[in-house]
Amino acid sequence: MTHVGFYPGSFDPVTNGHLDVIQRACRLVDDLYIAVGAHHEKRGLFDAKERVGILEEALAGFDTEGATLHIVTFTGLAVTAMEDVGAKILIRGLRDTTDYNYEMQMAGMNTTMAPDIQIVFLPASPQVRHIAASLVRQIAEMGGDISGFVPPSVAKHIAERLNR
Repeated sequence: MTHVGFYPGSFDPVTNGHLDVIQRACRLVDDLYIAVGAHHEKRGLFDAKERVGILEEALAGFDTEGATLHIVTFTGLAVTAMEDVGAKILIRGLRDTTDYNYEMQMAGMNTTMAPDIQIVFLPASPQVRHIAASLVRQIAEMGGDISGFVPPSVAKHIAERLNR
């Protein structure tokens, strides 16, 4: 039996925290779909196509623990996108109790819509627990050093976007 995981997010930008979740999820599944949410109402640093390219760059040479990675975009419900790729395991990272409370609410909604999925919460490793993409964007926009929060290739893309 092939275990197919689905890790959705905005990944705007992809952070070391995201990479931590991806690394650990690879130990649990045979195939992992990293799903970039492409919602036209959300304005971020990068559009969905750019985020896919940045993710591909950040994951070049990444140790997948034998899992096969797929980077896809989706525009609707995560459970619908999971069904489209044959995934039954929804991966979610947790940094703190705020994430936990939100993710538990989402888990209830998602399992009501798709009762056959399993949701796996992966607590962030201590060294990346504090990293949030929204804070990385704010620090970068204010000219701060984000090198401790994102891979070098991502920091380069952000600097280019912000003309720094």
